[in-house]
Amino acid sequence: FAYKGEDWVLRDVSFTVRRGQKLGIVGDTGGGKTTVLNLPLRFYDPQRGSILIDGIDIRRFSTAQLRRLMALVLQDVFIFPGTVRENITLGANDVSAEQAREAARQVFADGFISQLPKGYEGELAERGENVSVGQKQLISFARALARNPEILILDEATSAVDPKTESLIQEAMTRLLSNRTSIVIAHRLSTILDADQILVFRHGQIIERGTHAELVVGGGHYSRLYRLQARDQKNGIEKQVVAATEAGVPA
Repeated sequence: FAYKGEDWVLRDVSFTVRRGQKLGIVGDTGGGKTTVLNLPLRFYDPQRGSILIDGIDIRRFSTAQLRRLMALVLQDVFIFPGTVRENITLGANDVSAEQAREAARQVFADGFISQLPKGYEGELAERGENVSVGQKQLISFARALARNPEILILDEATSAVDPKTESLIQEAMTRLLSNRTSIVIAHRLSTILDADQILVFRHGQIIERGTHAELVVGGGHYSRLYRLQARDQKNGIEKQVVAATEAGVPA
């Protein structure tokens, strides 16, 4: 696939995700990860090759049919001016107010929504300026779950939130992905340790594939990335403990 001419963003990319499996995608910035998310939803079509669902080329589906099968959760959550309920249902007639509330309960969004003025009928500002980054993420999870998609495509992001909110988001993500075919771009490898298969992208190609255990033992790019993140996480915890101790706060 190329956005322009034959300046290929993806080359010789081939993989299969079976029903109910979780596929993790990792790699360097500019490696083609986000492009992989765009293609199944037909935001773009590949110039060569094809994408199949149950053996059927996705170009044979109407856009509406295809997008009813899938839900996309992006790293940058877009909140529309309107009520919380409207932001979860996105105006879909087949998603009731009760389904919206149940989806929110499932992903732990109901707690903060219930505390908002007017709850689910409370107004959200443009781009969600009156809720936090973590709360917007939980709304996006509820939005995806309310449609009960067969395939979930997720650009995972838990940055810029406090540790408590991050823990809540991770648990909500686990519920969202449960018993569902999913493709997850992982910025933090801890979110895909249980993936059935992990693909490592570099310069538009898959350079490694396997489970977390297989890739760590393999000693390649993924293994180095995992050890680097583990070290950074450990150092971060140590710094927090030192800071808490110096402040006279029990660690």
